[in-house]
Amino acid sequence: MKQSVLIYDDESGRMDIRFGLGDYYGGLHCGTTMEVLVHGEWLPTRIEMADDWYLVGLSQYRLPGLTVRI
Repeated sequence: MKQSVLIYDDESGRMDIRFGLGDYYGGLHCGTTMEVLVHGEWLPTRIEMADDWYLVGLSQYRLPGLTVRI
């Protein structure tokens, strides 16, 4: 698994994962599964889109900047 942070890509309108300068996952799609680090614990989730992007079971969190592994 690779670990990094979620970012929003303005060009594609999708959330993405930035692993380093110029190194991106390539845009997340609905149903993509991942684990998110919340209060020191890795929680399994998947990304979905309604009015905006959200993580199933973790909709209270702001996505950009969250640490994820995929």
